[in-house]
Amino acid sequence: MKAILVASNNQSACQAIKASLRREYTVEVTSEKDRALEMFKRKRYEFLFLDVEILRESTPDNNLKTALQPFWQVYPTAQIIVMSSQGKIREAVMAVKAGASDYLTYPVEPDEVRYLTESAYESLVMESELDYLRDRFWEGGSIDVVRTQSPLMQGVFNKIRSVAPTKSTVLLVGETGTGKGVLAGLIHQHSNRRDGPFIAVHCGAIPDTLIESELFGHEKGAFTGAVRRKLGKFEIAQGGTMFLDEIATITPTAQIKLLQVLQDGTFHRVGGEETLEANVRVVAATNMDLQQLCDQGQFRRDLYYRLNVFPVDIPPLKERAEDIPHLVDVILRKLNKFHSKEIHGIDSRVLDAFGAYAWPGNIRELENLLERAYIIEAASILGPESFPSDILQDGTSIPLQSLPTTHTLAEARRRGVEEIERSYLKGLLTTKGGRIKDTAEAAGITTRQLHKLMKKHGLRKEEFKAIPPQDHFSELQVPK
Repeated sequence: MKAILVASNNQSACQAIKASLRREYTVEVTSEKDRALEMFKRKRYEFLFLDVEILRESTPDNNLKTALQPFWQVYPTAQIIVMSSQGKIREAVMAVKAGASDYLTYPVEPDEVRYLTESAYESLVMESELDYLRDRFWEGGSIDVVRTQSPLMQGVFNKIRSVAPTKSTVLLVGETGTGKGVLAGLIHQHSNRRDGPFIAVHCGAIPDTLIESELFGHEKGAFTGAVRRKLGKFEIAQGGTMFLDEIATITPTAQIKLLQVLQDGTFHRVGGEETLEANVRVVAATNMDLQQLCDQGQFRRDLYYRLNVFPVDIPPLKERAEDIPHLVDVILRKLNKFHSKEIHGIDSRVLDAFGAYAWPGNIRELENLLERAYIIEAASILGPESFPSDILQDGTSIPLQSLPTTHTLAEARRRGVEEIERSYLKGLLTTKGGRIKDTAEAAGITTRQLHKLMKKHGLRKEEFKAIPPQDHFSELQVPK
């Protein structure tokens, strides 16, 4: 029989859930978050009914997403339903926004419990079927790339799923930093040429005088300095895919030769007479309006038509802000893999600021910001102080700016004090190299009080011992 876990101090709610679901599920109860997690690790539960107050226990910065993650790490498809009093509905809604399936308010009604569980289970079955169908097409290593909450990106991936198995030329259009190279690799990986080479050429990085030689090769003596025959990228890519990034920058002569490749499937090396076959699929990318360049006479219209067989418009990051939390998770996992740190989350207020930021550099800018913050951060969560102030709205600080006006003054004060407290402790622990006694003395508190505060804010002394003692507010010192 399937199992349900209830974590709540509200006895009447526990009894109501048991009475509602005892025919279909075994229902177990606990009143502690740590105990709930231990039970979760030992047994598979289909549903977790979790009191929002218990969820917030020992959670730094009241980050509800961070509080939910340990349960998802054990059982990723677990359906978590948050329970709260009428006065805590706002926090319950925030938990749903952080990823919980739904919420209930006290007193719990048996009919509502049955309705929520049935609806959640039906959604889980439907999602599992869709995931199965998607996964049958997407390779395992592509799952992180194609996971999206954005309708615009879902349309992009649907197009890629359709065109990847074909031989058609693809034109990727999007701003710099939107991931055109990643999508080109995705097309190759899911094509019938996946066993052939994938050759990427950044056309804008090659001097005009060398672009033809780079793409098509040259014969010995074709020009000054051509001391031997050189194979071009189109020869090297035989049987595979050629990705031409920034295609708008190639010279008129190279445009003519590329048109011959797309039109006839043949080309000549520079200075050569032999006709070579190009068994290559072309994926091109641009951040410019090729139609406009054609109107201005800067790009061949016949080449544009050959490239534009299957255009895919990639939205900028600001138009797919709902994907930012997932992108952050993917980037942090990559950073953890290549560095000795273990940072598992980001402050919810930073995510709020990310959602309001314009992202002129798109995903590439997000990667650079996170890597910089990752290097600076000493705790297990990326905090506001690790990011530049110009990322925040109006250049103000996150703690003050991101407090919703729906909060009472008392709640706003409490959150402000907690942020100042956490930032102060991080700075002091960094200065003292993680030494508890020295830090407590400098703060004017006991070591017991310091341990309690560190637990509250998710700080561990080991995270600061590797950092040379220095002034927290001075610039980072680069080792010689």
